[in-house]
Amino acid sequence: MEFALDEDRLQIREMCRSFAAEQIAPHASDWDEAKTFPVDTLRAAAALGLAAIYVREDSGGTGLGRLEAALVFEELAAACPSTAAYLSIHNMCAWMIDRFGTPDQHARLIPPLADMRWFASYCLTEPGAGSDAAALTTRAVRDGDVYRVTGTKAFISGAGASDLYLVMARTGEAGARGITCLAVEKDTPGLSFGKPEVKLGWNSQPTAMVMLDDAVVPVANRIGAEGQGFKIAMAGLDGGRLNIGACSLGGARAALERALDHVRQRRAFGKPLAEFQALQFRLADMATELEAARLMLHRAAWALNTGHAEATVWCAMAKRLATDAGFEIVNQALQLHGGYGYIREYQVERYLRDLRVHQILEGTNEIMRLIIARRLLQDTP
Repeated sequence: MEFALDEDRLQIREMCRSFAAEQIAPHASDWDEAKTFPVDTLRAAAALGLAAIYVREDSGGTGLGRLEAALVFEELAAACPSTAAYLSIHNMCAWMIDRFGTPDQHARLIPPLADMRWFASYCLTEPGAGSDAAALTTRAVRDGDVYRVTGTKAFISGAGASDLYLVMARTGEAGARGITCLAVEKDTPGLSFGKPEVKLGWNSQPTAMVMLDDAVVPVANRIGAEGQGFKIAMAGLDGGRLNIGACSLGGARAALERALDHVRQRRAFGKPLAEFQALQFRLADMATELEAARLMLHRAAWALNTGHAEATVWCAMAKRLATDAGFEIVNQALQLHGGYGYIREYQVERYLRDLRVHQILEGTNEIMRLIIARRLLQDTP
């Protein structure tokens, strides 16, 4: 059992920390305010190998593992959780193509995703199918060498800006076994987008509905076999849950660091806030929760990378803990700032707004508890 990062991982972490400090942090508040999708910055991240982190090298990716990805997303999210989270979704899509796609799909689709000439979106959720994802109604009907796809996807990150959409559509029976994964390109006839959603946070990435009206998708763009789509979608989410948990760690760490700076400088009743024991205890609990969540997330990353039998449930545990703890740490950091925490200039409120959705997406934390409980009850006599 080895808890220390090796030299390669330390260098990856330092590279990402420097990139975040120089290329993301100075602009994050402006991106949030203006709702700017930072295309050039994302492509600069891709130039460092951060757009296909755990895609195999022979497919055009960086060929790293899930722990390295967790390190990357924590560092980037410490500057801007919203931008880091979009990059997480893009990586998840690239990996799904690498893992389940054909050699032809690897050659056509992965290189432009790896350098972010193309941006990718993951399309599972529908207006009437969120947590009950297997109840989706988007339908794809085969017609010779194409599928004709009709349906609507909701809350899609990158919608309208992305170039490739991994759409889960029903090709067969009701339930999970009737779902197929299709790679839909942006110029596909019949593909359109809803109005940009006005959101609490995650403002540096667009979110909208993806609408398909008899959209014609080549059979050559089917990822995996017919009926395999739900399995592919869930496999992608194991890693996505780790990544979004890591984004929560980064946002929480940044908020904790700001809180520490504030209590050292701010004085009340004749002394710095840092000298009040009640606040010291609060800071100690915040740091402990952050470290505990990081340890669990890194273990889950190891499990997913090694194909451990408990990987899915450990990813659910890690996502639940990291996103709940992350939001609470930021909330406490805002409280420690007092009124200043509510002011945009101090940035803690941006982390609060961005991290709140992490408890909802990639499977709500209630669904994470359901995954965990079902696994526990399998072993109950």
